[in-house]
Amino acid sequence: MGGRGPKRELAEKIAGEITLSDDPGATLRKWRTDFDVSQTDLAAELEVSSSVISDYESGRRESPGIGVVGRLVEGLLTIDERRGGDRIRQYGRVLSAGFDSDVVLDLREYASSVPLSELYDDVGATEVASGGTDRISGHTVIDSIEAITRLSSEEFFRLYGQSTNRVLVFTGVTRGEATAVALRVLNPTPNAVILHGIDEDDLWPHAADLARIDGYSLAVTTTPLEDLLDELVGLE
Repeated sequence: MGGRGPKRELAEKIAGEITLSDDPGATLRKWRTDFDVSQTDLAAELEVSSSVISDYESGRRESPGIGVVGRLVEGLLTIDERRGGDRIRQYGRVLSAGFDSDVVLDLREYASSVPLSELYDDVGATEVASGGTDRISGHTVIDSIEAITRLSSEEFFRLYGQSTNRVLVFTGVTRGEATAVALRVLNPTPNAVILHGIDEDDLWPHAADLARIDGYSLAVTTTPLEDLLDELVGLE
């Protein structure tokens, strides 16, 4: 994995998380499933039996050392490269922006702007307040709970500041109150916000009013997260 770049940085991040984890097997399983790689495929890449991967992930086998972790990570990245490198590019964009991949789930710019209505249709979102723009040029998907508990105020400003012409998608939302209030103090505000995990009936009653005052489009969706991410990636 010679040279710096997204692949090298991602390899170091994954290896570090697995090695330092209180449950290395669970962390390995998390990354393997994030990369959509089966135990069988990873085992074949490493030329071991599937039971070896299963034993590591379940804790039946002693926690892997640095050398084994390196091979496991290299296997995941090699498989992804062979498939086109989508996961490496996805995580690379997030890491290069200075955020952890469990806080910012995806971040990208589109080759050309797309109609906001088309994006909403693709992800099954319902607009509850219209904004001042009808096109969008990218998206940032944020785990709202991780962001609230882990990001400093400076990081919040940096995250939002990068996203003015993107749609911000907040996952793990229960009412939308905290998100709507946080957006009030930001200047400039994003053009569009999607609250993921709730429908219009569950939305904090004042969220739409605040969106209209600040001039951004607000929408909600209950589309499963994996499907939502797949649809957003297709807009690139």
